Amino acid sequence: MSTHYPFTAIVGMDDLRLALLLNAVSPAVGGVLVRGEKGTAKSTAVRALSALMPTVEVVPGCRFSCDPQAPDPACPDGPHDPADGGAHRPARMVELPVGASEDRLVGALDIERALAEGEKAFEPGLLAAAHRGVLYVDEVNLLHDHLVDLLLDAAAMGASYVEREGVSVRHAARFLLVGTMNPEEGELRPQLLDRFGLTVEVSASREPDQRVEVVRRRLAYDEDPAAFAARWAAEEDELRQRIAAARGLLPSVRLGDAALRQIAAVCAAFEVDGMRADIVTARTATALAAWAGRTEVLDEDVRQAALLALPHRRRRNPFDAPGLDEQKLDETLEQSRGEDDPDPDGPGGPDGGGQPPQDGPAGDPAVPDQRSGERPDERQPDPSGDAADPAPGGAEQSAVAATEPFRTKTLTVSGLGDGVAGRRSRARTEHGRTTGARRPRGALTKLHLAATVTAAAPHQRARGRSGPGLVLRKDDLRQAVREGREGNLVLFVVDASGSMAARQRMAAVKGAVLSLLLDAYQRRDKVGLVTFRGTGAELALPPTSSVEAGAARLEKLPTGGRTPLAAGLLRAREVLRVERLRDASRRPLLVVVTDGRATGGPEPVALAARAARLLAAEGVASVVVDCESGPVRLGLAGALARELSGTAVTLDELRADAVSALVRDVRRAA
Repeated sequence: MSTHYPFTAIVGMDDLRLALLLNAVSPAVGGVLVRGEKGTAKSTAVRALSALMPTVEVVPGCRFSCDPQAPDPACPDGPHDPADGGAHRPARMVELPVGASEDRLVGALDIERALAEGEKAFEPGLLAAAHRGVLYVDEVNLLHDHLVDLLLDAAAMGASYVEREGVSVRHAARFLLVGTMNPEEGELRPQLLDRFGLTVEVSASREPDQRVEVVRRRLAYDEDPAAFAARWAAEEDELRQRIAAARGLLPSVRLGDAALRQIAAVCAAFEVDGMRADIVTARTATALAAWAGRTEVLDEDVRQAALLALPHRRRRNPFDAPGLDEQKLDETLEQSRGEDDPDPDGPGGPDGGGQPPQDGPAGDPAVPDQRSGERPDERQPDPSGDAADPAPGGAEQSAVAATEPFRTKTLTVSGLGDGVAGRRSRARTEHGRTTGARRPRGALTKLHLAATVTAAAPHQRARGRSGPGLVLRKDDLRQAVREGREGNLVLFVVDASGSMAARQRMAAVKGAVLSLLLDAYQRRDKVGLVTFRGTGAELALPPTSSVEAGAARLEKLPTGGRTPLAAGLLRAREVLRVERLRDASRRPLLVVVTDGRATGGPEPVALAARAARLLAAEGVASVVVDCESGPVRLGLAGALARELSGTAVTLDELRADAVSALVRDVRRAA
């Protein structure tokens, strides 16, 4: 491949290279998702794929890349006559920018000509250009929801539909979907994640010699790109020929019942949802056999296919790290192999040692839990309680584990915003329910038909209308004004002082914040985390789209010391000021998690009240999660909420099921 980096310099690059080549051999595998830190040549490797893809035969002049042997009967440029023959061209690598518009992705229909002249004047989009090629999305996890929905529809149906007020165009859109992402910037929606056939993780090597070789080759390429490409041309041509040979061999590869049972056993053992995992694993194993020049799928093909096809499908929530327990995989394969082996002395027989271990998910209580990366004994509280009890003088205490997350009540920002489309607060968006009409500013995207007809109707006689058609002009067009939901910046300000340090209380607080983080993930918010304890406050997590990073910071949060509440509020105010300059349209929601006590610094209560009033004066929407417990309550968190002009909720009231139960009780009483 034309990256020509030493593959050992990027951990996981061998897997990435293999995953891309398998998709070149068998596009039915379903594409690749590449996860990794920045600067690991993810995009470079993906772009190199296009040079290795076999050429495609297309109908000459067709903008939708129809196959002359089986042209699309609904092609907007059709109908095509098979007698016209075909022309060969390289397979396309089409890049979808994260900030692309809907019309750029699916194409644009000229509404004015469609309504006034009845002509379907259609300009194809990126989905049409990617048909029978590769659609590449860099930073795919940052793609807007409405574009994700369109991608999901096209990937599921193999076609793209463009509809504008009853006028529709359909064309084929079958493509190989390849995406790259940095997990630190947020995760993908589960529906889109499942659409990628394979996933690989890459990271930079820490070996100096390997890093030196990467830099040396990059400098050589920058100095003379043509000479660098010529140096590797023979290897690239050999790789291209091997792909073509594997494609030719693919129809002859036999996937036996034994291999199918192994695939089914592995998918069941890892509790993946649905049947797509089984199908993708089977296709990948077949492609692996063809790539190796074999006509039969072997055990090692099934194992390698599972390592590529299953890691991203076994996650149960956004905080689960993707990955596969290889020991459990090997045991499952061994067990399924033993069931097919009639030899009593073979694996699973009396001397085969095939019995699964008795303890834990991988047979050993010391095996790390794949979801958290910790050993089970590391997550259990100390029975003696010594590590959890606050030390005298408010000394720092070790971090405690959070309780299980729960579904929270919906926290919103009041009013009507103009932020990025999401699922939290009301906003004017491109998608949602229609609330009015206006003249279009720029290109017309969502026509308000009734308002357009109303604007044109009074001028029909003056325009010389004589037939049944409506005489329409550009000034008559009206854009639909729609109301939907936006994503917000949810900034958590968490009290980690000694007054919160009791193990049971801090575990409940962390569980509540973890639940709110999960809610923020589902509502497509950005999140940030400010903590305060001891003598000041710190920004533990700058605003980001990665709620996983927030969960990781929360897990390691220590407690102890005094309660500088004012410092926490002032630090939050500064964070919001900076974010307002970066993204003025994204409205913030401040979530203060505290018992309301203020003990740090001179006049701590007065300073905290003053800081709260500053935030209220700037119009920051606030919610105080009251963590006070015990039979005697001072109501300090409620007083803080009033100073913030916000609302206060207790930990119990934060639960959505508690709200539902309250509503049911009120209805029963009525």
